[in-house]
Amino acid sequence: MQRRTLLQRAFAALLLPAVAAKAAPAAPGAKGALPVIEVYKSESCGCCHLWVDHLRANGFTVKATDVPDPSAYRKKHGVPEALGSCHTGVVAGYALEGHVPAAEVKRLLAERPKARGLAVPGMPMGSPGMEGSRKDSYDVLLIEADGRSRVYRHYGA
Repeated sequence: MQRRTLLQRAFAALLLPAVAAKAAPAAPGAKGALPVIEVYKSESCGCCHLWVDHLRANGFTVKATDVPDPSAYRKKHGVPEALGSCHTGVVAGYALEGHVPAAEVKRLLAERPKARGLAVPGMPMGSPGMEGSRKDSYDVLLIEADGRSRVYRHYGA
């Protein structure tokens, strides 16, 4: 075997495990891996499917379940009725109500505030899953542990 061939094979043997590790998806629960989001939605709602697609496109694994009454999940996870929307997600103990952008879900998971979760009430045009010809301003609300809410992030038109 020629010296060059030997060196190329040795280099490849050293490099291959590093490349394979970098390309492999993170195992669930691994540092840096995003947790699974469980979504409870009605079967007939098209915007719910689009929100799930948005989450997946941003690196989340989503387990979507069609349910006869999504509002029951909102109540179960402590989301005030006034903040209700068309679907409820649950991730790492937090509720996600409505069309919450994936960036805010990631921020929530990084900051880990003592809160019930996030909500985007009212299905605003331009929010993830509600894209179209119009884009409205909307707020992502943090639902505090006591049920009150405050603006977590504002999105302009």
